[in-house]
Parts: sequence; structure tokens; C-alpha cells
Amino acid sequence: MKLHNDMGNRPIKEVIEAHPKIGEILNKYEIGCLACTIGTCFLKDVVAVHVLGDAVEALIEKEINAYLESL
Repeated sequence: MKLHNDMGNRPIKEVIEAHPKIGEILNKYEIGCLACTIGTCFLKDVVAVHVLGDAVEALIEKEINAYLESL
């Protein structure tokens, strides 16, 4: 997963605090990071660990990058 601004290599809690929209995108795909209290996983790993398949991962990547480009 290649995300703009090296976002994939940042802890998920930090990402969601700075960009709540990314949390909403993940939640849409039933990746429940919004409720996580630890939040030390990297964003790229959070998506990969759910084994959603290449097509869904590509959609998530596209949505997050589109959001980041809109900033």
C-alpha cells in the first residue's frame, strides 16, 4: 500500500487523530480502528492484516490518497 506523505508508516492512532476522515474510510470497510485504544499499528499494516484482498486494499488506498490530495 503506497500512501501519500508516507502516511502508511505512521501509527494508526496518530493518523486518525490528525485525519478523522481516514478513520471513517477504514470503518466503512469494517476495519475497527476507531474503537482501538492502543493504536500503535502502522496504517499500512492495519489494512494488510485484515486480508481483504488486493481489490479492496486498492480501493482503500485510492480513497485515502484521494482524501490526502484534497487537503
